[in-house]
Amino acid sequence: MPRTDVSVHPLPIKSALVIDDHPLYCDALAATMESTFNTRRIRTACSLGEALQQLRMRFSPDLIMLDLNLPDASGLSGFLKIKERTPDIPVIVISAITSKGVVESVIAAGAAGFIPKDIGRQNFQEAMRDIWNGKTYVPPGYTIPARTRPADGSVETISRKIAHLSQQQTRILGLICEGMPNKLIAYEMQLAEATVKAHITALLRRLGVHNRTQAAMLVREVSIRHSLQ
Repeated sequence: MPRTDVSVHPLPIKSALVIDDHPLYCDALAATMESTFNTRRIRTACSLGEALQQLRMRFSPDLIMLDLNLPDASGLSGFLKIKERTPDIPVIVISAITSKGVVESVIAAGAAGFIPKDIGRQNFQEAMRDIWNGKTYVPPGYTIPARTRPADGSVETISRKIAHLSQQQTRILGLICEGMPNKLIAYEMQLAEATVKAHITALLRRLGVHNRTQAAMLVREVSIRHSLQ
């Protein structure tokens, strides 16, 4: 039998929130949603802060499409903050980072699916149809991990701790991972060195570690050092 084009029966996706810090990709994805699924209410955001502001404005989309690499979020922290705000809305991660660990982590954390950025239009349509029908989508060759409650040292748990750092603490943690001493961090952020030390003390306590080296190792373990800004 000939393969049926999924665009013959468009999905009833009336609204969507697209979150990506690359404006061209963000607009292209929004345009694809409109042309493929006739989605008319589409809002875009280039940062986690913008996305949360959209959601605070009583915008309740049918689904959310989220890139992991945002200027004000690191690793799973942005995803977890979005899910905390919208627990009943499907959140689909769309990313160019397609390692097995990343895919399994976002699915285990509750993502409705993981779609790589280089996916073709036909496969994108099929992925969206699977997700809309209640299935969890992962690219071919990946497996869907069992959703078990994580141990305290799991990627999700560590990411939750990082998600609850303040914006300045997250920024400082990123600079710690780059090997910057307190004096350079203070210069970079235009803060007093004493203020930086206070932030570091607070973030170490929040992460449950004793020093800067342990904090950096913790970040590396969940593979999010390079996305910290």
